[in-house]
Amino acid sequence: METEPFDMEALADELHELVPGFSGLHAIEKFNTGQSNPTYRVEADSGRYVLRAKPPGVLLKSAHQVDREYRVMKALHENNVPVPRVFALSEEHSAIGRMYFVMEMIEGRIFWDPALPGMSATERAAVYDGMNDVLARLHSVDPEAAGLSDFGRSGNYFARQIRRWSEQYIASQTEELADMDRLMEWLWDNLPEDDGLVRVVHGDFRLDNMIFSAHGEKVLALIDWELSTLGHPLADLSYQCMQWRLPHASGFRGLGGLDRAELGIPSEADYVARYAERSGIAVANWPFCLAFSFFRLAAILQGVYKRSLDGNASNPERAREIGKAVPLLASMANDVMAGKA
Repeated sequence: METEPFDMEALADELHELVPGFSGLHAIEKFNTGQSNPTYRVEADSGRYVLRAKPPGVLLKSAHQVDREYRVMKALHENNVPVPRVFALSEEHSAIGRMYFVMEMIEGRIFWDPALPGMSATERAAVYDGMNDVLARLHSVDPEAAGLSDFGRSGNYFARQIRRWSEQYIASQTEELADMDRLMEWLWDNLPEDDGLVRVVHGDFRLDNMIFSAHGEKVLALIDWELSTLGHPLADLSYQCMQWRLPHASGFRGLGGLDRAELGIPSEADYVARYAERSGIAVANWPFCLAFSFFRLAAILQGVYKRSLDGNASNPERAREIGKAVPLLASMANDVMAGKA
């Protein structure tokens, strides 16, 4: 971790006013992981907390909305979804010069390698089943009943997302990439009709965005809600299932090339079937959903890469690395489009 040069006295006074029971700020340190919204561990007499803030600098209008993260986490905590409890949201002109929110510190394990080295096959199966259960629970929440009916726009979610990320990709494009151009055209040509199914979608549902119990496989918290909105639940499911296809020997640390059966990790088909059984949601248009997820991630990573070139990424070195993955994602999406994967 690294220490930020904040005005500790001003921040201490502000946290005392914002967070119920807060007292005695000792230190604030930035977590070294993560790309988008800088996240900090806060040490105080009253306990440990996590502070998540907007990054410094000029930002895209629709990005880094920590107030949306705060809102959705607050609602889902009350609706049987494991998320950290949130305590307070600051104003834009806060003691650190940008908006932030404070939440509880969840102690547990984060798994960075989906192959889960050092675990038994039974333990791995339990971890994947825990993830599956959390996703089904998230998509079982009624947005209107949870007070989130206005958390996203109405209409065809996939159409909105394709339009949004196409615009973002073009705005951050650094070179011509024929596979991405072909992919964007194919998604529009194969866009399914809107089936009216709307749920809260996490937007970045993957293994390392979960905190697991220290001595078990229970998911204690699903974190990093920056990309959450109202949308189609199959977008979350297909996004996670990219991991089955991405190569393990890469920065993505996917499951491609591994003997998943021997490891105790379910097949993609079994994982999808278990989700459908738990959630009651029928899985349709699967190749489109997968191609869409590859496209969306490629567009996101292109933006990260462009920010690294502009000197405005939370972790510049890592940003440059993952920016190079955009051609791989576009190529894999083209394979899905062609029925090769």
